[in-house]
Amino acid sequence: MTASPRDLLLIGAGHSHVAVLADWARNGLPFENATVLTPHPTLRYSGMVPGWISGEHSREAGLVDIEGLARAAGVELVLDRCAAIDPAARSVLTREHGLRSFKTASIDVGGAGQAARVLGDDERLIDVRPIDRFVDRLAQTLAQPLVRPLRIAVVGGGAGGVELAFALRNRHGASHAPAVTVLAGEDGVLPGFASAPRNKVRAEMERQNIALINADARIERGQLIASDRPIEADLIVAAIGSGAPDWPRMGGMEVDGAGFILVDQHQRSLSHPHILAAGDCAARADTHVPHSGVHAVHTGPVLAANLRALAKGTAPRRSYTPRRRTLYLLSTGRGEAIASYGGFAAQGRWVARLKAWIDTGWIAKYARIVGQP
Repeated sequence: MTASPRDLLLIGAGHSHVAVLADWARNGLPFENATVLTPHPTLRYSGMVPGWISGEHSREAGLVDIEGLARAAGVELVLDRCAAIDPAARSVLTREHGLRSFKTASIDVGGAGQAARVLGDDERLIDVRPIDRFVDRLAQTLAQPLVRPLRIAVVGGGAGGVELAFALRNRHGASHAPAVTVLAGEDGVLPGFASAPRNKVRAEMERQNIALINADARIERGQLIASDRPIEADLIVAAIGSGAPDWPRMGGMEVDGAGFILVDQHQRSLSHPHILAAGDCAARADTHVPHSGVHAVHTGPVLAANLRALAKGTAPRRSYTPRRRTLYLLSTGRGEAIASYGGFAAQGRWVARLKAWIDTGWIAKYARIVGQP
């Protein structure tokens, strides 16, 4: 059965779409009707996951109430996943609710997991994406009784992998601190960052006895291999970046070489301009925007403004231009954090307080919209 066409269909509830729902709740729904299609009634903010692991806050602290935002915005909420899209026919196939038709659509489903494809499959392997599944699997794994300290290998030396390594080393409730090894790849930790923050991260890893191997990793015949030698691990955490969902490419949308939806400076699909896309599932054709929650958050208000323009029958005009420098705040899991801003780096408890203020403030602004304390 096909539901009646919606003026707008939001596919996914990533960081950018949260900003869209908040805009509609504050300023009114610009379309006659709209639906948000997402498998979960909440969004988990990935920036607070390391703090949950190290015990800085609860598992529920980093959740945004998507159901409440949809209600406040006057938007229909359908808890389901998109399985396929026909962009020319303006319809999507969901896993549980059949076909859903639309006049305009916006896609922000986050990144897909790619660990098994890139590294090789293994029962010890947990992919950071999608983040909800990662949290569930990690909680189950860490709850199992142990006869010795857990040996954890974190594959990926980017900001996400670094924070997870620190958090896992200082896991809340562990009777013995896990032994953590970071397999950072040939480019080392924080590739693309200035030397100052990289030096601070390496020094902190040494202080915490976190082993660092600057080599690519793979899983081969049941073993985790780096530098042509086996790495002992009870748990393998893959923080290797986002993969692209298959269904946009299979539906005929224009994608880049990695399968991400190609969009213009206004977040419109290059092949189907009645569809917009943002976040980890999209790639700008005119400039490089890293797949990071920081950029998805900043793209949100731009996406909201452009959707409002489309509702009025005018051309989108807003564009997100990444700053030359991006502020990163990396928790060490021990009450401090490391700040990176271009060539500047700092470390201390005051950085951790700044991170907590930013993270909790981002969650709180959406909680206020839905009337939560």
